[in-house]
Amino acid sequence: MLNAKTGTSINSSAELAGKEAAQAVKDVKDAKMAFVYSGVQYDQKKLLDAIAKELPGVPLVGNTSFTGVITDQGFVTGDDGFVGVMALGDSDMTVGVAGSPKKGDARATGAEVAKAAMKKAGKVEAPDYFYMVASPGEEEFYLKGITDVIGRVPFFGGSAADNTITGEWMLYTDEMVTPDGVAVAFFYTDKKFANVYTGAYTETKKVGVITKVKDLRTIVEIDGVPARKKYMEWTGATAEQVDGGNLLAYSVTAPIGIKDPLGDLIAIRHPQGGNPDDTISVGNNMAEGTAAILMEGTVDQLIKSTGETLTKLEKKLGAPAGAYLLVHCGGRRAGIGDRIDEVAKELKAAAAGVPFMTEFTFGEFGYEDDGRNTCGGLMLSFSAFEK
Repeated sequence: MLNAKTGTSINSSAELAGKEAAQAVKDVKDAKMAFVYSGVQYDQKKLLDAIAKELPGVPLVGNTSFTGVITDQGFVTGDDGFVGVMALGDSDMTVGVAGSPKKGDARATGAEVAKAAMKKAGKVEAPDYFYMVASPGEEEFYLKGITDVIGRVPFFGGSAADNTITGEWMLYTDEMVTPDGVAVAFFYTDKKFANVYTGAYTETKKVGVITKVKDLRTIVEIDGVPARKKYMEWTGATAEQVDGGNLLAYSVTAPIGIKDPLGDLIAIRHPQGGNPDDTISVGNNMAEGTAAILMEGTVDQLIKSTGETLTKLEKKLGAPAGAYLLVHCGGRRAGIGDRIDEVAKELKAAAAGVPFMTEFTFGEFGYEDDGRNTCGGLMLSFSAFEK
């Protein structure tokens, strides 16, 4: 049986915060790993060392989270820092955790980390599913490297985040801390796992072909028209609303979607900035010749979608859940603003007593029914582990 517990702290001391959060999960039987999400205010090495001291021999994996975490205790944040820990224990489960700073090439680094995770688990075969955290920027290439080693295996996770979008993020395991790299947890188990990966936005009829892309993450033209001008035409936005970083906030309720070939998934592409040359910078890789769809969603819908997505996840698992790991986009969280307690209320009601941990990321990873792993932004990647 899967046993899971969560613990949090907002102590200003990294050592005491780690100790307090970890003590709340110390009695998880047969603990095989723990997710850790923290504020950038802490010295992450000191925080992790304190957690590891309370949980000897338990591998840790996670990252800094945007402004806080949510558990059944509600939204947890602090001006001087915050940390959330969720430990998973099951005598029938094996977990291998490994991570590394980027070593020259992201794809090669991903492959190296995949091999290390199998070795840590004492396995030579691919896991049943895996968790990934990466630094923002090259998530797709880390994933390619992992896939080179283990093939297409369902995954979940998200990119490290900070509170100010200034590159202060960190990702980590109990053995390493880095601002630029990747870490994974490989899960080996006979029990069910499910992931619901969605933007939960409404698809509009405003669609255009991406006719020019620069450096993978800059849309130059849609239907041969400068991308920012096309976006303004679609949305009615003013030049000021889509100028520079203003577009980041504006597009939370009006992002761009990319539909997969089977139509099962619309991966959201979060416009990050409107550039002086009328191009649009986005948070994930784009390809010429694909269709960009304007998506829509109100703040009310963003809030309500969290509880609805968790309810869908419960049904998709098709068995009693022992824990939920909920990856929620940091951009969505920023758009929700002071109403974040409403999200906590939605999640607590939908979880119905099952332990859960929610982090806020700058990129979300998940899959749909065909198992095709995808990286996106402004997404929810909600995962369930069978009890």
